[in-house]
Amino acid sequence: MHPTAFIRRNTVISAAPLVPEIRLHLATEVTPIWLATEELLAHTELPPPFWAFAWAGGQALARYLLDHREHVDGRFVLDFGAGSGVVAIAAATAGAAHVLAADTDHCAAAAIAANAAVNGVALDVTTADVIGSLDPRWQVVTAGDVCYEQPMAERIVPWLRSLAQRGRLVLLGDPGRAYLPADGLCERARYLVPTCRELEDRETRDGFVWEVSAR
Repeated sequence: MHPTAFIRRNTVISAAPLVPEIRLHLATEVTPIWLATEELLAHTELPPPFWAFAWAGGQALARYLLDHREHVDGRFVLDFGAGSGVVAIAAATAGAAHVLAADTDHCAAAAIAANAAVNGVALDVTTADVIGSLDPRWQVVTAGDVCYEQPMAERIVPWLRSLAQRGRLVLLGDPGRAYLPADGLCERARYLVPTCRELEDRETRDGFVWEVSAR
């Protein structure tokens, strides 16, 4: 099944609680879409459908960009680990000159494109693994809820810090994941994010927006 058809069949268009301005193709329940994806795994080796949910860290970061448009207005934004595309769409809505949403999951890429169309914004999508790379066009780099696994965090954090050292504004949205770095972060905002007990261990989480320090 084509990723776009799979997305349309297994999601509904709705708004995430913290960013009602943005509409996304979201799963209404965790288990059915997980099972549907697992049925395809044997044939297509799809990763889990993280793109089908608006995770707390991404919502917080998207809210911050909508509330503080000066950080992205007229600038080139790379949104890493874009998932549903909520942060990338927020950046485009907030006036970014160009947005590149990066996610290695091809279903996520299709979801991002579909969600951008729903919101009437233009952005580019890549499935390339951009970790370790530096494009001179990138001025702002965003990453929402990417520190949930140790191997991933160990790859991502040094790269994000290296981008900050090269003068990029690097913003990280996180609701207190286990592998968030203990230092080198400056808090820019905090939001109370409504969550689902199917996804989280509580009904709300504190969604932090951190600026990654160059040191």
